[in-house]
Amino acid sequence: MKRLWLLATALLALTPLHAQDARRDAEKQLFAKIVEIPTVEGRSTEFNKLTALLTTEFRKAGITNVMVKDHDGTQTLIARWPAARPSGKKPILLMAHMDVVEAKESDWKYPPFKFREDNGWYLGRGSNDNKAGLTGIVLALQYLREERFAPTRDIVILFTGDEETTGNGARRAATEWRSLIDAEYALNSDAGGGSVYPDGRVEAFGMQIAEKTYADFKLTATNRGGHSSAPRPDNAIYALANAIGALERHRFPPMINDATRATYEALAVADKGQYGELIKRFLADPQDRETADLLEAMDIGSTRTRCVATMLSGGHAPNALPQKAEANVNCRIFPGVKVEDIRQQLQSLSGPDVTVSAVEGSQTPETSPTPLRTDVTEAYKAAVATRFPGAPVLPFQSAGATDGAFLRSQGIPVYGFGGLWGIVGEREGAHGLDERVWADGFHGQIPIWMEMLRRLAG
Repeated sequence: MKRLWLLATALLALTPLHAQDARRDAEKQLFAKIVEIPTVEGRSTEFNKLTALLTTEFRKAGITNVMVKDHDGTQTLIARWPAARPSGKKPILLMAHMDVVEAKESDWKYPPFKFREDNGWYLGRGSNDNKAGLTGIVLALQYLREERFAPTRDIVILFTGDEETTGNGARRAATEWRSLIDAEYALNSDAGGGSVYPDGRVEAFGMQIAEKTYADFKLTATNRGGHSSAPRPDNAIYALANAIGALERHRFPPMINDATRATYEALAVADKGQYGELIKRFLADPQDRETADLLEAMDIGSTRTRCVATMLSGGHAPNALPQKAEANVNCRIFPGVKVEDIRQQLQSLSGPDVTVSAVEGSQTPETSPTPLRTDVTEAYKAAVATRFPGAPVLPFQSAGATDGAFLRSQGIPVYGFGGLWGIVGEREGAHGLDERVWADGFHGQIPIWMEMLRRLAG
């Protein structure tokens, strides 16, 4: 009898661990399903599959108010969890995007749309950007429903299908579908998260409050050409090459705003080394180009507008002088700087033989930083502290673009929030080869999302 009693006691002690393992496995299985649906631009059938799957998963969370909008060759999903005990506060909006960047299978070590687990990482196109955050939101809402969480304000979900391309889902949501997604503020899973050292020490968690403006420009040189045996003194390819060379050498003036200042002030306190001293010098005089250049070399895109040539074409035959040469220049423009001002600067750099034009439809809205809110910041700190006590939460400005810009431009404050974390110094491959996400970070984000929503909507 004593042996049987001891065995029963041991089994009871193990039950919570088994339950945790089962939950983790279920989370992984859902994530795998979502990653293996190749929601790439132009594949409308795949978006249908994903929105159908997500609709089913939301129903598991008791969320039946799910609307799928067909538009512009893709889909956007909008769902709502109505307040159980209305407080009169406006809704909170949770954001993610369903689409992913195309992946060429021959370039990857393993098939990009086949979910894999390897040495503590989950791999697959979109695993990091942004399907981990998307899945984390869905699972957090399911678990909150299981524990009978009763929100005091509506929780609205916006999952777009073209964040990586046109941004029309967010643009339409912020304007023509505004009544469906209007909120006091939004939490964007595509623009926040943390970094942890391999030994478990947390570096920081970031809260995005600003982002650069995305804009593409076309540099075009034209010429009447001729026979290659009789070179002309003017040549379209040479003119374009000179323009690109001038761009390569150019440095836009350094700038600072509330978002980058807040980041650097926090880092100046935390870093006691040379990097911290460099930051203090920059804060003391943001117009000091030498200091800004040194900081920019270590933290690319943080101190100014950056433009880079990304595509090139020219000529029409190997034995003919080129009649046209073109390049695409992609710019990430510091908030507060107009797109047209950058076009004019590029034109001045390029000279009279090259025409610089903005690529129509490529720009994200020009926006100012979202004002910091004590309630959101403190809730983020408390949510992260459930896993990493005392972890710093730093406001920051993204060099990249997100759907958040479209909402900010229409008066909805956006905070890049994420419980997801990666490992300091480890490549994650978003938009690149062998994209991956740290498995513990993927699973660990879910209770952080839950605590964030308990504090802001409970």
